Amino acid sequence: MHETTPKVFLIARPSLELDGMRAYLEEIGGESWLQMRLAGAEATPNAAELLVEFAGRACYRSWEPGLNPNVSRIRTDQREYFANILRSAHGSVLEHASWSFALRNVSRVFTHELVRHRAGSAFSQESLRYVRLTDIGFRVAPSLEPVRERVLSLVEQLEEFQVSAAEALGIDDEGVPFHVKKEVTSALRRLAPIGLSTDIIWSANARTLRHVIEMRTAPGAEEELRLVFDLLATIMLEQAPGLFQDFTRQPDGAWVPEHRKV
Repeated sequence: MHETTPKVFLIARPSLELDGMRAYLEEIGGESWLQMRLAGAEATPNAAELLVEFAGRACYRSWEPGLNPNVSRIRTDQREYFANILRSAHGSVLEHASWSFALRNVSRVFTHELVRHRAGSAFSQESLRYVRLTDIGFRVAPSLEPVRERVLSLVEQLEEFQVSAAEALGIDDEGVPFHVKKEVTSALRRLAPIGLSTDIIWSANARTLRHVIEMRTAPGAEEELRLVFDLLATIMLEQAPGLFQDFTRQPDGAWVPEHRKV
């Protein structure tokens, strides 16, 4: 048994096909918008934010004045453009940009709550039908600190059972087929603590991320989720500052947006 600490790794983020974007804009007459954005980028443009703005402007054909007779002026400042998106609750355009995270050493308590956020998400979790529990990772929650040693002792006993039961059932003997190993491994997980550490890959779009960060850092949320989503919120503020510009971190650790349910 070993003690663990949850970690968040950003493993994927949006990328652009600028040639396709440019070709589309040349077709409709809005290429000046892309030229403006690329000229204003210090290095490479923020792909997620450029994609979201592209989708938003497609809704109104608001690349430049004159393309839509109903649009006499356009917002050229990107941050203000996103501020207007958030104020007007035009949240569907945020769904075009998605990020993927590897959440390391989170508990199965955490993952049971995370997978409830199905809309705009994808999940791939370490499977205990296949992964044998020979070394259980575990994090002692702060509220259990007064009984820490008893908690660790109990987890160690459960780990010892996993190892001794697998040995007694002979699943590592020569010639045991994989389907038998899987069946026994699946049964043994029923006698593992729900708080054991596991890994899950989570992908979510910006609209979902805004919602889940607000919900899971709120004062009433489960403490491990508050810990992990505090880390994740910091990452997203760096990744897409325009799309998360209205979030502020409160003294109690909650991340609160000015505009809810965008």
